[in-house]
Amino acid sequence: MPNTAPSATAPLIVIDLQTGMFDGRFDPPIHDADIIAERARALIDWARKSGRKVAFIRHDGPAGDPLAPGASGWPVWPQLGQAASEPTFGKTVGNAFSNAELGQWVAGQGASDVMLIGAQTDFCVAATVKGAFAEGLGVTVVSDAHSTLDSQEEKAPDIIARHNEAFVKQGVRLTTTKALVGD
Repeated sequence: MPNTAPSATAPLIVIDLQTGMFDGRFDPPIHDADIIAERARALIDWARKSGRKVAFIRHDGPAGDPLAPGASGWPVWPQLGQAASEPTFGKTVGNAFSNAELGQWVAGQGASDVMLIGAQTDFCVAATVKGAFAEGLGVTVVSDAHSTLDSQEEKAPDIIARHNEAFVKQGVRLTTTKALVGD
């Protein structure tokens, strides 16, 4: 069985788990929104207890978008319990590493790899996987802690499963919430 464990210094990066992904005001919530929030919270708590750093990524949409700065959907989802000491890095494209400050922050942790969770699987999570590799980082994706919306062609669970398979082919280590946090 391949090693799916992230290194002891790998920070947890929470991608775009913003109010607009959960509240259903403008778009439907992401697939399994309540479960994703519960798993994200468990992983955030686990990361803190294990001495790992946690960073949040917030998509800054254009004016008029539900994820535009200041819009009701823009803030990090409050139920995740972001600590005041945990940074938020904004971005305007899918790849979270497009914000150079994120790469600098990861390097400042002495980390050679990162753990990713969040939304949306087929957009920002997939783009951030590629961005992390471009930064020379190893990547662990928590396979049951990222989500998306249905597309016209495909249901969200199928999109998630397809991307998990693609991530492995790209060299990503996959793990599960349970494998990291236990029961």
